[in-house]
Amino acid sequence: MSYIKKNTHIKKILIVGFGSIGKRHIEIVRSLFPDITIGLLRHRICRDKEVELYGIKHCFTSAERALEFQPDAAIISNPASKHINIAMLLAGAGIHLLIEKPISNNKDGVQDLINLCSRNKVTLMTAYNLRFLPSLNEFRNLLHQGKIGVPYTAHIEAGQYLPDWRPGSDYRQIVSAQENLGGGVLLELSHEIDYMQWIFGSVEWVNATLSHQSHLEIDVEDVAYLQVGIKGRDNNKSLIVTLNIDFIRHNPTRQCCVVGENGSLLWNGLKGSIEYFPQNGKKWENIYSNLTDKNYTYEEEIKHFISSANSGSPPYVRGEDGLKVISVIELAKESNSKKKTSKQNIIKYLGIE
Repeated sequence: MSYIKKNTHIKKILIVGFGSIGKRHIEIVRSLFPDITIGLLRHRICRDKEVELYGIKHCFTSAERALEFQPDAAIISNPASKHINIAMLLAGAGIHLLIEKPISNNKDGVQDLINLCSRNKVTLMTAYNLRFLPSLNEFRNLLHQGKIGVPYTAHIEAGQYLPDWRPGSDYRQIVSAQENLGGGVLLELSHEIDYMQWIFGSVEWVNATLSHQSHLEIDVEDVAYLQVGIKGRDNNKSLIVTLNIDFIRHNPTRQCCVVGENGSLLWNGLKGSIEYFPQNGKKWENIYSNLTDKNYTYEEEIKHFISSANSGSPPYVRGEDGLKVISVIELAKESNSKKKTSKQNIIKYLGIE
C-alpha cells in the first residue's frame, strides 16, 4: 500500500523500536496525548507479555504492515544503524519524524533523508532532549548575553560507568556496547557535541583520541578526548573546546565550564545548577538552580514535535542539526585514525634509546 499523508492533526503515531527509550516514548505519548492512537513496529513477534503490559493494540513486525496503520507521525527509536532505512520509507509516505539521537551511525543517506522530508513537507526532528533542559537554556542565554564577556575556552565533560546505565540488564547486549548497532561513547553521548554547537557555533576542526581503555566486554571506544576549534567572536582566533566523554567513570558527570574575559561559568547538568566565578572573585557563586525530573525533557521534546508537525513550523532541533553532529563524529574518527605517534618515535626524540 502506497500513499502520501496530507497535512493533518496528529491522530496516530508509530513508535519504531521497543527498547528502553521506545517504552519511555510510549508512556509519555499516552500520558500527554491520550487521544492519539499508538502503533508499535518491532523486529520481534508482537504476541509478547511486555507488549500486552504496555497496552499496545496495534503492533507490527514489518514496515509494510505498519504503513497500513496509516500513522501521521513516527518516533524512530531503534538502533542508530537502522534509522535511515525506516526513516526514508516513512518520510516517503509523508509521515512526520522524530528520530532518536544520533540521527544515524554515519553520514550515509542523512542528507538524502533531509531532502526527502523537505520535498514532502515532512517535519524532521532530531531527539536531542537536553536542549529542553531549563538549566542548559539559562546557561546558553547567560553566555550569549555576555555574562563573562568573550569566551576564551570551554571544557565539556560527561560520563558514567556503562554497566550502571540500566540496572538488571546485561550491558554487553545493549546498543551502546555494539559497533554494528551504532554504539560507542561518541554516538551514545553525542548530546555533548550537539549542545556544544548549539551554544558556541559550528565546528571548524577536530583533534581526537578514541580508545577502549577498560576491561568492559564491548567492541567500541569507551573514552573519547576531543579538542575542537569553533570560530569565535574574534575572527582571528578560534574558541577552543575540549570534550572528555566516557563509559568508564564511577562518578556520573555532565558539566560544561566556560572561561571568558570577565570570569567563568559552570553548568552542572546533574544538579541543574549554574555557578559563576567573577573576575577578581574569591569563590564560585551559585546563580541558578532548577533540577527537573527525569521525564521533563522528553515530555517537552514530544510536545514540541507534535506542535511542530501539526503547525508545519520548523522544529527546535532539525535534521540538519543531527547531520552536523555526525559530521563532527566522523572528523573525530578520522583524526584518531591518522595519528602516527609511536613509543619508538618518542624515545628517539628524547634521545634515550
